[in-house]
Amino acid sequence: MHDVGSFLREHADRFPASLTQQLDRVVSISRRLRQEREISFYGDDEAGAPPEHLYARQDAEEALRDARFILELSAAVVPTA
Repeated sequence: MHDVGSFLREHADRFPASLTQQLDRVVSISRRLRQEREISFYGDDEAGAPPEHLYARQDAEEALRDARFILELSAAVVPTA
């Protein structure tokens, strides 16, 4: 399972407010990245397009922004030793 959005929603009561306040965005990011995962690795077989023809720099920048957001949110929620 690569999309953890449904798990997060199901167990939202177990997370701190800092995460639940951002839950809609987190779920949206998880869903979008799961949908794009296979295509970003292998391209679109039906269209015969490799991944590098399907994505632009803007797509990569958005993915990086989203990943940084999730990383920062996670670091604030998950205690470190």
